[in-house]
Amino acid sequence: MNGKDVTFLENTFKKFYFEHFDLLHVPDNPNQREFGYQKFNGGMNRHISLKSDKELHLLLMQNKPSDVYCSNARYTFPNLPMAEKDWQNADLIFDIDAKDLRKEYPKNNTLIKCSTCNETSSLSELCPNCQSTKLSFTTLTCNDCIKSTKDEVLKLNQILTDDLGINQQSIKIFFSGNEGFHIYVPKSEYEDVGSRERAEIADYIMFRGTIPETFGFRKFNMNKSTLPKFEDSGWGGRLAKHLYGTKSNRPKISQEIISGGYALFQKRLENYRDSIGIKIDPNVTQDIHRIFRLPGSINSKSGLTKIFVEDLKKFDPYVDACFIDEDEIEVVVNCPIEFSLKKKKFGPFNNEQVFVPKFAAVYMMCKGVASSV
Repeated sequence: MNGKDVTFLENTFKKFYFEHFDLLHVPDNPNQREFGYQKFNGGMNRHISLKSDKELHLLLMQNKPSDVYCSNARYTFPNLPMAEKDWQNADLIFDIDAKDLRKEYPKNNTLIKCSTCNETSSLSELCPNCQSTKLSFTTLTCNDCIKSTKDEVLKLNQILTDDLGINQQSIKIFFSGNEGFHIYVPKSEYEDVGSRERAEIADYIMFRGTIPETFGFRKFNMNKSTLPKFEDSGWGGRLAKHLYGTKSNRPKISQEIISGGYALFQKRLENYRDSIGIKIDPNVTQDIHRIFRLPGSINSKSGLTKIFVEDLKKFDPYVDACFIDEDEIEVVVNCPIEFSLKKKKFGPFNNEQVFVPKFAAVYMMCKGVASSV
């Protein structure tokens, strides 16, 4: 990113933090948390200790960061190197992102950038300018992508409450600021468990590592009474719904499963993993030293804000998480597809100088398709 664009974005982000600091707060036990930040075109600065909102505000005003982070973990000495921090416990956090749900990029919402000739164009297998296959993909505002992530959040929420016994009031949902959601469980019986146990929780949620014996299939002396039933709790009941469809189908399909044998049932389970397992990022859940984007802060991949979601069904990130002002500015844009922000449509633009609201200019700059004039 060129220096002029960096300066523009730094000043815009600083203005946002000055005007909307009420969205940001240090979390509970701030003196036990590790904070960090990045600057545009710069590396990560971490192992920072902050004790109050006032210190956080000072950090934002002085450093004009592109991104701000805070640990899910609590430490005795959060500002020391990792080996000396003395880990105490950590909030349980899940990450659901559209990129992990896609089987293919959405045609009408994805553009490509060629690494060979730097050409930006609409979605294609080859660069239309030089025919190169060295491409990077960028997705702009996509309601279908957001809907699919919302569906996964709802499925995850059910497992957290029904299977893991987490109180609904303890589950906090945040829009990540780009294409997904972060689900926090800040206070629960799981905050003391380590990385290995969290990996097992992730496996359970993703329906990974399941074997036929888990669902009552025996290699010898098999009978259909041991297979999953609709009234079973947890994954047994969910699997029954997928296997049989209706209760009346259970006797027939159970017999088919038994006749097909162990290997065929194991293959069925593997096929169901993608369709009924929750698509979280397991690395996020099991990492007890990760620093997460601070709620209320801007995501530099989009210019949108990581924000608490009160009503997931009604939440529209392209309206509710867009806080940059509407002052018109002039930018040079090469964006070959149309996108929507704050219920306004923009583009397509073909290497044009255009006047757009600042929130749209910031979004396009963060996506790498616009630059200051």
